[in-house]
Amino acid sequence: MPVPWEALIPFALLTTMFGAAGTLLNTSKRLQNQGKPVRYNVDAWDEMMMDRDRRLTGHKRGQSAEPYAPDEFETNSAWYTEKSTF
Repeated sequence: MPVPWEALIPFALLTTMFGAAGTLLNTSKRLQNQGKPVRYNVDAWDEMMMDRDRRLTGHKRGQSAEPYAPDEFETNSAWYTEKSTF
């Protein structure tokens, strides 16, 4: 049974387009996370640490190696912006 060579051109185009779309999506997500892989299964603790990192460095994936927080961090708290339920 002969192979229909005409069908290989659309197959190659579809395969190439899906591969290019996946690669571009992965690259875009990595660039948004400063070159680090995307986080999955983020729980409340991880969200709290990401918020702390965002307040310390300005980016949710940034981390600081300084042993002490900067002086601005003393008044930069999430507790001040939280609405009271009383």
